[in-house]
Amino acid sequence: MSGSYILWWIVVGLIAGVLASLVVGGVGYGIIGDIVIGIVGAFIGGWLFSVLGVSSGGGLVGTIIVAFIGAIILIFIIRLIRGGTRRAP
Repeated sequence: MSGSYILWWIVVGLIAGVLASLVVGGVGYGIIGDIVIGIVGAFIGGWLFSVLGVSSGGGLVGTIIVAFIGAIILIFIIRLIRGGTRRAP
């Protein structure tokens, strides 16, 4: 795995995680947390899109959209497990 490939995953994860946190409502999970949410969301979204037979169109924008949708699902799951919403410290 090349360094630029890892950098793209981090960028996609950060964008998707921040956008999902904003859409779902909340303060986010910090930079590292949002990156992790976005990257895990990318796997969830990729799996969901493949099960449903939906194409994201590919490319960077398509990848961000898939990761964003997966991140929203992941945040909902986290909130179900933790109960309630995350509050600012």
